[in-house]
Amino acid sequence: MEYLKWSYEDSIATITFQRPPANALSSGLLRELSAVLDEIEPNREIKVIVIHGEGRFFSAGADIKEFTTVSTSEGFTNLGKYGQDLFDRMEKFPKPIIASIHGAALGGGLELAMACHIRLVSETAKLGLPELQLGLIPGFAGTQRLPKYVGVARAAEMMFTSEPITGREAVQFGLASHAYPEDEVLNQAYILAKKIAKKSPVAIKAAIQLLNYAKTEEFYEGTKKEAELFGQVFVSADAKEGIQAFIEKREPNFKGE
Repeated sequence: MEYLKWSYEDSIATITFQRPPANALSSGLLRELSAVLDEIEPNREIKVIVIHGEGRFFSAGADIKEFTTVSTSEGFTNLGKYGQDLFDRMEKFPKPIIASIHGAALGGGLELAMACHIRLVSETAKLGLPELQLGLIPGFAGTQRLPKYVGVARAAEMMFTSEPITGREAVQFGLASHAYPEDEVLNQAYILAKKIAKKSPVAIKAAIQLLNYAKTEEFYEGTKKEAELFGQVFVSADAKEGIQAFIEKREPNFKGE
């Protein structure tokens, strides 16, 4: 594994993103995560999964440099669809997945965290979907999951301004379950995981299946439309300007085309 490591002990698996400096979600990292889930799923010794990031961040977004290697609307739509399908699998995964978030979970990093069953955050963590700052839109079902947790108006504000919220606010708004000091988050995730690991895997699997009925047909229609528009917006002049401005560390000059 190039971008992450994983191990398990006492029926709890730990998946750690290792892609400094920001643990950006490249397609390579997503493929590795998918392969790890393939290994964990049939392993009866593993009852719960904890996901966290090494270094300063959980994951500060998608890999913007990788975006410059995609040339077509279809290619970008397919990239979005791959992430959407993986995150849908995570939400339906028969073993509970806990995201332990410190530093930042932005863009694709927050979209991944929202696909976990439970989110614990550090009080000072930054959570947001800043894609519009780049002339893009979220593409890994973020437009469909965020309103489910924080409401449509709050999701609109977070996306339209590209400004993140803090871990404390994330708990207040319903996006995370608990906020802790930064050096306690991972330990608290293990305390929670141990409680869950004592439950019957049969009952847990059934509960996860039932929780997924909250995802309506409209949710899937919305994610399909999101992938399509993700591709369409990507080939706009504004997106090219936004990505270039990000790489050059300057304010973008959007012209609405």
